[in-house]
Amino acid sequence: MSILVTGGSGFIGSHTCVELLNAGYELTVFDNFYNSKPSVIDRVERIAGRKLRFYCADMLDISALEHIFSENSIDSVIHFAGYKAVGESVEKPLMYYNNNIVGTLNLLDVMRRYGVKKLVFSSSATVYGNPRKVPITEDEPLSVTNPYGRTKLMIEDILRDLYRSDDSWSIFLLRYFNPVGGHQSGLLCEDPNGIPNNIMPRILDTAFGKLEKMTVFGADYPTPDGTGVRDYIHVVDLARGHVKAVEHLDDGCFIEAVNLGTGRGYSVLELINTFEKVNNVRIPYIVTERRPGDIAECYADPSKAARLLGFRAEYGIEEMCRDSYVARLGMMRRESDNESIS
Repeated sequence: MSILVTGGSGFIGSHTCVELLNAGYELTVFDNFYNSKPSVIDRVERIAGRKLRFYCADMLDISALEHIFSENSIDSVIHFAGYKAVGESVEKPLMYYNNNIVGTLNLLDVMRRYGVKKLVFSSSATVYGNPRKVPITEDEPLSVTNPYGRTKLMIEDILRDLYRSDDSWSIFLLRYFNPVGGHQSGLLCEDPNGIPNNIMPRILDTAFGKLEKMTVFGADYPTPDGTGVRDYIHVVDLARGHVKAVEHLDDGCFIEAVNLGTGRGYSVLELINTFEKVNNVRIPYIVTERRPGDIAECYADPSKAARLLGFRAEYGIEEMCRDSYVARLGMMRRESDNESIS
């Protein structure tokens, strides 16, 4: 089977490409490197020992999408491409709506015209908004608290409307929680361009002295220690969840939402303390006001993924913290060696 991966050089996309190549799939990948680096593609190929076909392209450029589909025999699509920072989406909502919504509409239109009707969509637990209860099941009412989440929910709605109009599609809406970690090889990690928005890059920047102190946004939530509680999932587990979804795209025609998480919530301070413990480093931090759009608790009920896809997360919080540190250390060594293999 030949798979197109959009946003394949990003944090989750790159790890998924490794797992797909390891599973024997042929890959075509595109990315515009808005929040990633070209060297990631080389590292994916090094880890897997196999080549993929890559295009530097933007999903807002419909002619580029046409070119990719015309040159490749594509069976299914995994759609990661999109802006993804909650805080930035609050500051720049129009940028998020234009890129994430219009880009996805372009992709779906080209898929339809080329008869490609198998899709795994990278959705998010943000579609649950401020949930009534945790752990969160897939039938939790959907709502959002920020523009990033709203783009994910709008795309889910678009895909549900698409399926109602043409039930020959097979679509998974993978709602995943908070990916952290890195590849055990040390070749892949979360390495965003500019100022990081997600928590683990900020912890890593502090651990390696790029930041003097990290910021904890809010310590007055109704949680055991006052900081936000999230379901952190190792990015390699998350990548394997996408492989499981691809394996089940041939099960018939459907649209299914599936949580990918561990089912266990950890607070921000628990994450920092675990990182300090397993890596023997100190993470100084300051506490500021809550960040707009954030919520108190969010963790998954992962039972549907186990039942439908045969997927269960394998890694715990200690492995997530250790692999994040090892992967960032590997990245820093590569940069000092000009991307040579250590």
